[in-house]
Amino acid sequence: MAKRVLVTDDTAFMRMSLRNVLEKNGFEVVGEAANGEESIDLYKELRPDVVTMDITMPKMDGITAIKKILEVDPNAKVIVCSAMGQKPMVIEALNAGAKDFLVKPFQPERIIEALRKVSGQ
Repeated sequence: MAKRVLVTDDTAFMRMSLRNVLEKNGFEVVGEAANGEESIDLYKELRPDVVTMDITMPKMDGITAIKKILEVDPNAKVIVCSAMGQKPMVIEALNAGAKDFLVKPFQPERIIEALRKVSGQ
């Protein structure tokens, strides 16, 4: 079971919200990144089971970060969690290698369902 999660979002409140939902449901948040560059560095260091990834962030957007994480680990599991729910953005994220796409504001049940799905539970 995927238990170790890296949360990536440029908003501290959103990182805290995701952390709370995940930890209440038995997941361990092993790191938090505020942008795509941090996410890649933390992925290399921590090797989490799943990454949650925002799209619109400073320094490096989520789509670019997904591609770079998959270069490091082709088996990485990334779930996009973004307010950018327009269809082209969803398609671009999935084409970049994301396993699922959650639209903010998210439902806690949907997050847990997505993590369980990508981890094969």
